[in-house]
Amino acid sequence: MVSLARRRAAAQLLDGAGGRTGAEVVAHLLAVQAQDPRSWPLALGARGARGGGADPAAAIAAAAGAPGADGAAGAAAPDGSTFAAEGLVLAWLLRGTLHVVAADDLPWLFALCGRLTERTSMRRLAQLGVDPAATAEVLRALDGGPLTRSELAAALDAAGVRSDGQRTPHLVALAAARGQLLPGLDGRYRRVTPPPPVDREAAMAELARRYLRGHGPATDRDLAAWSGLPLRDARSGLAAIAGELAADPDGLVDLAGRPAAPRRPLPEVLLPAFDPYLLGWRDRSFAVPPAHARSVHPGGGVIRATIVADGVVTGTWRRDRGRVLREPF
Repeated sequence: MVSLARRRAAAQLLDGAGGRTGAEVVAHLLAVQAQDPRSWPLALGARGARGGGADPAAAIAAAAGAPGADGAAGAAAPDGSTFAAEGLVLAWLLRGTLHVVAADDLPWLFALCGRLTERTSMRRLAQLGVDPAATAEVLRALDGGPLTRSELAAALDAAGVRSDGQRTPHLVALAAARGQLLPGLDGRYRRVTPPPPVDREAAMAELARRYLRGHGPATDRDLAAWSGLPLRDARSGLAAIAGELAADPDGLVDLAGRPAAPRRPLPEVLLPAFDPYLLGWRDRSFAVPPAHARSVHPGGGVIRATIVADGVVTGTWRRDRGRVLREPF
């Protein structure tokens, strides 16, 4: 029987295939965590994505000492600009965390998840003594065009609003939670028009369907943990697509008709910190040996870069002075 790790790794496109675009990978996974701007392009590259002529997977292999397609080593890893022309956008969505998603998916995802950070930002602004109405100054500054966070802070100071500490980030987060601005792949914020309302039941059904496409087989609790939405919402979304599902004997569900996972082991891949493969389910023990769990997740929300073979984490890796150092278990 094919292991759960291999089945999920195959669903995550960790099959060694290449030739995908960044947009294709993101659309398949639905959302890729992006709070670390150095990591998410590598997550796409590990799944065979190319963008702007760069191959992030080959860059990591080269940095680790393996030759690239042309036999050269030392390739530079890509940044977000590599995929800037592929219709991808950044937004605070699932679990209230920054994710990269396809622009076409943003409206309904925002309707479900966009306001998960609003209450937190309101509370923190109150603690910091900042009037939430100061978001108007953030938006006024963006009327002149995209700005970096430091440029927004300078605009707030000029308007008589304190911008030090966490004041600027939480004002930005509050405006984003209201659908009034988005961070760009270039590190600059842009003012946008809030997305129109959507049918919530239809959106939950689409969330369940798209989640399983990149994460199946899974459970309703996995969907709730991944999305940050209540368990009742996850269950309603899965119930809405019940006719599209197939049940496993162990209680997991998946999309019916999914191609079988490969019979042969999947190739080794190097995954970056905060990779979707380690953030997609409520319990990652199917992929991380319990004895090494703290090596992968030391605490404080950190998920380290990992070496994965056939869907199982076999070690971690890190950069050191332009090289990648492997630390196998």
